[in-house]
This record gives sequence, C-alpha cells and structure tokens, in this order.
Amino acid sequence: MSDLLAVIRLDKWLWTARFFKTRALAGAAIKGGKVHINGVRAKASRQIRAGDIMRIHRGTVEFVIIVQALSQRRGPAREAQSLYKETDDSASRRLAAREEKSAQALGSARRPNKRERRHIIAFTRGDQCTSTHR
Repeated sequence: MSDLLAVIRLDKWLWTARFFKTRALAGAAIKGGKVHINGVRAKASRQIRAGDIMRIHRGTVEFVIIVQALSQRRGPAREAQSLYKETDDSASRRLAAREEKSAQALGSARRPNKRERRHIIAFTRGDQCTSTHR
C-alpha cells in the first residue's frame, strides 16, 4: 500500500485517497483555498508527510484528517481509507449535518397533484381560477 514514500505531492495524495475524482479537481480545490495543511493554506505542489493534519472543504462538507500513510497508486476505496484517519470531532459534525439535511428533506412539502398544479399555473399567469369546486 504505502510504497515506502517519505513525501508526495498534495494533489496526487488527495487523488489517491479518493477525496477528488481527478488530480485536476484536486488541484482546483487546492487553488481555491479549500485545503489547509497544519493550519496553513496549501499549494498543489506541497509535499506532505505522514502525521500532517489536513482540513478539506468539499462542497458543504468539511473533513479534518490526519495523514497516516502515503501511496503513489490509486487503489480501491478500502485501501484509500487506510491512508488517513478522520478526527472524531470532524466525523461527528459531518454526521450531524447529514442527519439535519435528511430531517429537512423529510419535512419538505410533497409534490402538488394535478389540480394543484393547474391552480399554480393559473396563478402565475394571472388567470382567474377556473375551478368552482374547492
């Protein structure tokens, strides 16, 4: 798994650890300031080592991880997950955000039925409601 590396480029490691689908996406995220290493904004060419603490923003999700191993090869997801360890605080915040998002989805309104759609369309066009039954 770790090919006995001492250091590796940040963009390549993010790709091998499967945080981003391509190295180009990893590089764009780094350039956009979405990745910090040991509290400092990083560059794509930054060399990382085992033990570095990394903060990664991906969409609305934030990961705080500790680099545990380095690898040149992008392997299966199980192998990629062994390259880092997410902090307990980060994992609990991500879980809470996921639960909050699913709770909001459950509380959302249902889709309007045919009659309600006709009323919505008539209202947005400024027409009078053609239905006399309520």
